[in-house]
Amino acid sequence: MPVISTSALRRTAFGAAGVAAAGVGYASLIERNAFVLREATMPVLRPGSAPLRLLHISDLHMTPGQKLKQQWLRELDRLEPDLVINTGDNLSHQKAVPAVVQSLGPLLSRPGLFVFGSNDYFAPVPKNPLKYFDKNHKRVHGAPLPWKDLRAAFTERGWLDLTHTRRDIEVGGIRIASAGVDDPHLQRDRYDTIAGAPNPLADLRIGLTHSPEPRVLDRFAEDGYDLVLAGHTHGGQLCLPGYGALVTNCDIDRSRVKGPSKWGAHTRLHVSAGIGTSPWAPYRFCCRPEATLLTLVAVPPKQPAADSGRGISTSQAVAR
Repeated sequence: MPVISTSALRRTAFGAAGVAAAGVGYASLIERNAFVLREATMPVLRPGSAPLRLLHISDLHMTPGQKLKQQWLRELDRLEPDLVINTGDNLSHQKAVPAVVQSLGPLLSRPGLFVFGSNDYFAPVPKNPLKYFDKNHKRVHGAPLPWKDLRAAFTERGWLDLTHTRRDIEVGGIRIASAGVDDPHLQRDRYDTIAGAPNPLADLRIGLTHSPEPRVLDRFAEDGYDLVLAGHTHGGQLCLPGYGALVTNCDIDRSRVKGPSKWGAHTRLHVSAGIGTSPWAPYRFCCRPEATLLTLVAVPPKQPAADSGRGISTSQAVAR
């Protein structure tokens, strides 16, 4: 066997350490602040409905000194969305409420719906990253955060708190039935408080949850919601090229860790990869911080079955 010299081993170790240091530097200094707007089209409206522009933001994890993030958020109003959805984890500091409100600025004057996440209620704490691979690890809460002040600021500007509440609104001529739950990550969800089919006259039925836990998504799907929006996962935050997210930080599968997907036969799901990170884990890799502009369009009408000359089955018959 060839003998590897001590100097060669040392050079290899130094090289590996250099690559690791460069990766950490990129993830914490560059990609963490490389904010991007994603765009997607989702067919969820009733046939014949006009398109609706929905801005989905989540997981700001704001601290007062994050000027780059605050400036980028202020520019989102230029998109002129019809509706803004905020799926929680806005705060990471006890004095961050003014920064969040000022950053969202004119977006708060547009129609908006929101629910809160764990880091609206409690400050993040240092955590061993390996614990994210153990879904049953013991969670430790930090100091209480001023979520009541944030809720007051949102609602005073006209946004609707959907925490265990059902609300019907009209936006751009589209009738929307909406409902939400408190954060399932903290076991605070009480779906029974909003259970049941939404308004059948609505053109769109939207459900909100911070963490996309399957037990909650199943209930929204069973009740007939067209679209459910969530955050919490950070898109995995650390991803590998060709593999994707290492963890989801909830019970959802990795294939749905961010972006649009289907949940069951009817319901569409959108999970935001989020805009921030915990101040104790300030890095992203192959998973840029994002907001998403969703263009909601009408579901394509079902095409009539072709006449085969052999009659029409009962399931294909149209009553006249």
